Amino acid sequence: MRVHVVSDVHGNADDLARAGNGADALICLGDLVLFLDYADHSRGIFPDLFGVENADRLVELRTARRFDEARDLGRRLWAELDVDRDTAIEAAVRRQYAELFAAFPTPTYATYGNVDIPRLWPDFARPGTAVLDGERIELGGLVFGFVGGGLRTPMRTPYEISDEEYAAKVEALGDVDVLCSHIPPEVPELTYDTVARRFERGSRALLDAIRRTRPRYSLFGHVHQPLAKRMRIASTECVNVGHFASTGRPFALEW
Repeated sequence: MRVHVVSDVHGNADDLARAGNGADALICLGDLVLFLDYADHSRGIFPDLFGVENADRLVELRTARRFDEARDLGRRLWAELDVDRDTAIEAAVRRQYAELFAAFPTPTYATYGNVDIPRLWPDFARPGTAVLDGERIELGGLVFGFVGGGLRTPMRTPYEISDEEYAAKVEALGDVDVLCSHIPPEVPELTYDTVARRFERGSRALLDAIRRTRPRYSLFGHVHQPLAKRMRIASTECVNVGHFASTGRPFALEW
């Protein structure tokens, strides 16, 4: 059995359409939406609406963790735009989702990232694409558990939930062979982004579940340039499957 796993697609529909080639199934760990490309500030919903110069400034403020100033900039720009903020963002996200979900091969098993909008997914998930969050499936004799979304941060991305709600989803999975999530377990080497030079939020509940149930694998994304791409916790191999938006290459899991 061979499964390909991707995360942090961020608008890369061309490579996504080929991500399942040679695999029995594709797993997507979320973050389909591209709001702003930190490597290329001309790409994404924000520069499409407000231009590259404002995108440069927003990235500068966020990278410096000046989140209040970043929000002030956003509020000013939206106030100057001749369209309602939520309407404009939803229309742009819908255009991206239409292209990205059409690129999914059959079968695909997907969960949400922190920048995704879960309520829109039923409008685009076709037969052959299963959306899973706090749920389990069996593939080739192994049990895969899925936990979507992220934890609350000053960034206030669309699908951030409380630690308690996240932990309840992890607990609902029980024992699994492969633990699939968007964010990593709370381990410094796995949560530190070497380019952004900051720690992203990882989950203590995931870490506790790994230590308690010892799945074969913990697969995740979220941290685009991690200090450690993989490490072992007890008998569990923890793997950041990669920043698919930039690499265009899936992680392959074979058994």
